[in-house]
Amino acid sequence: MKANVGKIDKIIRVILGLAIGLIGLLNHSWLGLIGIVPILTAVISWCPFYVPFKISTTKE
Repeated sequence: MKANVGKIDKIIRVILGLAIGLIGLLNHSWLGLIGIVPILTAVISWCPFYVPFKISTTKE
């Protein structure tokens, strides 16, 4: 697994994941758990959705 998520992309993913989680928490909805996905992809620096499109936001 080669990293395909860059630094700015990671920051955006963490903020987005936290926002989704917070909205789910405030609405007492389990859908807030979807926020785990962008946070996880930021932590491991790899996004499976980028692979088929050969996208990479890392600096080479």
